[in-house]
Amino acid sequence: MSGKRSNLLAGERRREIVRLLKNDGRVSVGDLVRRFGVSAVTLRGDLEQLAEKGILVRSYGGAMLPQEPHQDFPLNIKKTIYHAEKTRIGRAAAKLVLPHQTVILDSGTTTAEVARALKRTNIESLTVITHALNIADEFVDASNISVIMIGGVMRHVSGSFVGPQAERFLSELHADHFFLGVDGLDPEIGLSTPDLLEALLNTTMMRISHEVTVVADASKLGRRSLSVIGAINSVRRVITDDRARPETLEAIRNKGVEVIVA
Repeated sequence: MSGKRSNLLAGERRREIVRLLKNDGRVSVGDLVRRFGVSAVTLRGDLEQLAEKGILVRSYGGAMLPQEPHQDFPLNIKKTIYHAEKTRIGRAAAKLVLPHQTVILDSGTTTAEVARALKRTNIESLTVITHALNIADEFVDASNISVIMIGGVMRHVSGSFVGPQAERFLSELHADHFFLGVDGLDPEIGLSTPDLLEALLNTTMMRISHEVTVVADASKLGRRSLSVIGAINSVRRVITDDRARPETLEAIRNKGVEVIVA
């Protein structure tokens, strides 16, 4: 009887969590502990159960509603989502880079983790090209890394510069690696992002790079966003995390793309 009562309470608690999410858009474990009077471990289990059903997205310290296909969250919110997974992806990506190479880092929070990992390796004579303020800021005190900052029209939500000026600047450059962050990766539709100008700039970055690596946590796989960047078989590899569905990874591999699970 007590087991049934416990399950009932858990179900009621999770329904209340969903109601709070719909009202506020986000919840924190600390607030939920105070509201329900149960342990943080119990509430994290509730959030994981709801996340597995696609009802919410886990973030650092709490959860939020899933991203709509055409919605782009500000960086200060995005960086809390799947932070541990993005850190592992960043470390795996940094291992691909050799001394004296030139690397393009896309805007976003996963590519920011690539930047942090590259900085920690203390790699010799690396050149980084980026259009993102948060990426450039990572290298302010890294004297061994030269940074080329691309200008253009600023997207405030991502702190990145896009537009024809940025595309013209890039067209005269060449890179060994391009680490691309995406909002959607569908094996059939391709790589996508919510912003048209960002997509056009990413396409140019792919064209001038010898090797393209997509860095994307598992929540981006199988999802479509508004603007297509390119086909999946136009990239060399995808680095994701261990929450990715095996059938999705297999579909990516069937396109001739290497998959690294971090």
